[in-house]
Amino acid sequence: MRKKQVVVRRSSVGSAEPMSSTSSLAFRYGECRKNHAASLGGYAVDGCREFMASGEEGTSDALNCAACGCHRNFHRREVKMAEIVYEYTSPNYGGK
Repeated sequence: MRKKQVVVRRSSVGSAEPMSSTSSLAFRYGECRKNHAASLGGYAVDGCREFMASGEEGTSDALNCAACGCHRNFHRREVKMAEIVYEYTSPNYGGK
């Protein structure tokens, strides 16, 4: 097996903006993971499958989900794209 090193250029970690010439990551927010039964010692989620912003971009309502009312941070963040800047494979790794 060969050792592989990959360098990925990233934009700011909290950014949820689409891909542009300066950023190389885009995010999509999936299902809600807020545990509504945490105070009772249990586990129950509301079943919201995807984050939908309540308001326009740049407003505080844009951070709340229209479907479940939770903050965007409770939704699972998925990276859509990444630009590989440099890839290196060592020719001598693991060779016996």
